[in-house]
Amino acid sequence: MRHVIALDVGGTGMKAALVGADGALLYEARRATGRDRGADAVVASILDFAGELRAHGQAHLGRPAEAAGVAVPGIVDAENGIAVYAANLGWRDVPLRTLLAERLGGVPVALGHDVRAGGLAEGRIGAGRGADRFLFVPLGTGIAGAIGIDGTVEAGAHGCAGEIGHVVVRPGGPECGCGRRGCLETLASASAVSRAWADAAGDPDADAADCAKAVDSGDPAARRVWQDAVDALADGLVTALTLLDPRTLIIGGGLAEAGETLFTPLRAAVEERITFQQLPDIVPAALGDTAGCLGAGLLAWDLLATEVTA
Repeated sequence: MRHVIALDVGGTGMKAALVGADGALLYEARRATGRDRGADAVVASILDFAGELRAHGQAHLGRPAEAAGVAVPGIVDAENGIAVYAANLGWRDVPLRTLLAERLGGVPVALGHDVRAGGLAEGRIGAGRGADRFLFVPLGTGIAGAIGIDGTVEAGAHGCAGEIGHVVVRPGGPECGCGRRGCLETLASASAVSRAWADAAGDPDADAADCAKAVDSGDPAARRVWQDAVDALADGLVTALTLLDPRTLIIGGGLAEAGETLFTPLRAAVEERITFQQLPDIVPAALGDTAGCLGAGLLAWDLLATEVTA
């Protein structure tokens, strides 16, 4: 059966799939990224994981994958296949497309940004379907954004478009992996909320999901932690809305799993901050944590289609 390899590399875990020509998920697998072992070890894990996926396809689907799509965080040079920089993984200038093509027997490899890949999937088959302009913002280990314009996702002149997580919203605030202080992702990502709640609760194992539950139960300390994150997020989003004027704002990632515990105060906070801007529809992502992986598969099939028509 014809298929491609789809791999989504996150700051904490890797999600992978073998995706059929009709978009069907034929096989799924996950494993830890292991970023604590260093950048070189992460790259080795990606290559090994891809090799295992190729072997699985050969053994169970009767043929090897025809292409691969890989989505990674940070700054990506998709044209040249280079993972330029990722603060959460500690790598710089990794020629990932070449390395993967060698490991996978020379098949075409599409390299993309994880959030833009997720945005591509949300735009085509998820919450952004039918919207001519959307902004997809997942709140996970970090925060980034995908700018959707008429069925495509804007990468920017240097592959840096959408890095909303590194907009400074609290000057002099917590230090960010990018080297600056007060970046949005240091205050409103799922990992940031986890750190803040662990400190407030005096429990090193407490996380953002626990904070959301405590908010729902009326815990005043949890409500303060949560509102601080919502306020920072709203400040960052209003900056993005002012620049981009999207019709739909799609919020995903682990923090969005809190549902209306997040969306009700977030919609109110954004509305309080806008003046002349048009308030977009603020909606949860539809594809969950599979968006990046599905988008990577779309990138691989798009690459094959381009080669056929070239």
